[in-house]
Amino acid sequence: MKLVRCLVIPSLLVVMLFSGGCEPSQPKNTAAKVPAQATAPTLKPADPVAATPRPTAPAAADPSDPVNALIARAEKLYQTGQTEYQSGHLDAARQSFDQAFNVMLSSNLDLRDNPLLEKEFDRIVDGVRELEQVALREGDGFTEQRSEPAPIDEANDITFPLDPAIRAKAEAEIKTTKSDLPLMLNDQVAMFINYFSSKGRHTLEHGLTRAGRYRELISQTFQQEGVPQDLIYLAMAESGFQPLAVSRAGARGMWQFMAGRGSMYGLERNWWVDDRQDPVKSTQAAARHLKDLYREFGDWYLAMAAYNTGPGNIQRAVERTGYADFWELYKRGVLPQETRNYVPIIVAVTIMAKNPGQYGLENVIPEKPVSTDQVSINYPVDLRLVAECLDTSAETLQQLNPSLLRMTTPKDQTFTLNLPTGSKDKYETAIALIPPDMRTFWRYHRVEYGESMGSIARKYHTTTSVIEEANNLETDDVTVGSKLIIPIAPGKSGDTVAYSKKATRYKVRKGDTVGSIADDFQVPVDKVRKWNRLKGNTVASGRTLLIYKPLLESARSETAAGGDDPAPSKSSKKGKSTKAAKTGATSTQNTQATYHKVKKGETLSSIAHSYNTTVANLKKNNASAAANLRPGEMLVISK
Repeated sequence: MKLVRCLVIPSLLVVMLFSGGCEPSQPKNTAAKVPAQATAPTLKPADPVAATPRPTAPAAADPSDPVNALIARAEKLYQTGQTEYQSGHLDAARQSFDQAFNVMLSSNLDLRDNPLLEKEFDRIVDGVRELEQVALREGDGFTEQRSEPAPIDEANDITFPLDPAIRAKAEAEIKTTKSDLPLMLNDQVAMFINYFSSKGRHTLEHGLTRAGRYRELISQTFQQEGVPQDLIYLAMAESGFQPLAVSRAGARGMWQFMAGRGSMYGLERNWWVDDRQDPVKSTQAAARHLKDLYREFGDWYLAMAAYNTGPGNIQRAVERTGYADFWELYKRGVLPQETRNYVPIIVAVTIMAKNPGQYGLENVIPEKPVSTDQVSINYPVDLRLVAECLDTSAETLQQLNPSLLRMTTPKDQTFTLNLPTGSKDKYETAIALIPPDMRTFWRYHRVEYGESMGSIARKYHTTTSVIEEANNLETDDVTVGSKLIIPIAPGKSGDTVAYSKKATRYKVRKGDTVGSIADDFQVPVDKVRKWNRLKGNTVASGRTLLIYKPLLESARSETAAGGDDPAPSKSSKKGKSTKAAKTGATSTQNTQATYHKVKKGETLSSIAHSYNTTVANLKKNNASAAANLRPGEMLVISK
């Protein structure tokens, strides 16, 4: 289903979301699986929402307690938003969700200090994210970034045979391998060497290739913090050096931080940005965290284990057995299974990476570091507009800015945008021509061979006069290779379509629903309801509805009916392009048009008789109408 931007992102999601830490033993609910893309042009929330599991509401508690009272207020608003969403009232749903966040964030109670508040806030956030992932699957700038599975999950699931020959070879190699970690070999390490030599080989090679992009950054950061250089392979085991990696437990980024642990080291997480996916910030956080764990346990193997399962779990295992040694804890079975595998995986990868010739890795060519220009911005901008400013792709910009969760930069906060090297001046020159409040809507378009001003206007659902005004053009002539500013007006409900100022009247036929009528006119369901003060999806046969058609479609129909091309209200040519984008369509035609959807068995003659008009008039107003009409075809009825 082609979705309009129907649910505006909550602007209040600017506080970090807290989960149990970077330990997989304290899992956080992951996002629900989003249904496959559908094809209908309007949102029908009941279907995808029903397929999306919602977080369980909290149990009733003492309402006199301030914490419980706050949770109850937030929960009521959240449930109201859920109801509005399922009814198709998406703008109202967004407002209710905003209020739920605001109630929690504006209270005097600290979310960090109260597990109940923290749990409720996370629960609401997860629920809203699930709904918005459905509503914005094909979004106009706010679709959530696609993540990658974390390699550590796959490695932890395997039980691989031990190859005595591989172990013997590894024992010989480890004696001459130089490392700033105390490498050792046992059956568990040898098992993972066998795995990465066979089934896991592609994962290892891919990770070592990507490692080149970040090796210099990691090396410098570890040197500054006093962390062993070979702990770079912790990132290989965790994520394969993929900033977008997400584990089943909800850990994110190259260093696989859980949200709570990341927040302790300054990694911000909100609706727009997740610093766990920022290679620079997350590497600095990982180095500090590893150094802190080493100070606590005095052993790098225990520090690695604590990085995986949490220092509390390792401390309890040490106290329980009396051994502050990873391999002793391993033998005594007091560690979680994932942590039992975790350290051997890192040791195995380190041995193989430092002996590439022995393991057939000598032909792996590391990627080169990616240099960038950086520009500090304090306004939201769509990455597709940035790409058009620079003649690059939005995918390239997403790769350079992996911490961005969406196709836009954050609202109401400063963000350092990474651009291709040498492009900063070009970007700043081009973006200066776009009004700051339009940088998530407007576009640049490079004219290609065969395009006209009219075809470009149709592509972006606007009019030629709006484009001409925004670009100070006197005619509608276009030059191949030139760039045009394309103003796209944000609608009041968050969509990017401007609607005609003049209503089209449509007489409801038997079998029509609000959804089917919205489909026919390619407008959102909530718009049809709002224009006609309707509730639900049913509407009485014979009722006349007002439909304000999208600007482009209005221009087409009125032109087909003999009317003039809709013209926007005029503003000054220079410096007032925003007004141009917001103007609606007007028609100089005085005839009031009605639309009729053809039913099975109907003919031009029967339809003309029903509306007290003539077949000639129907053919005049519907150039494509044939004698054999197709059911579902829309006809303009003008008496």
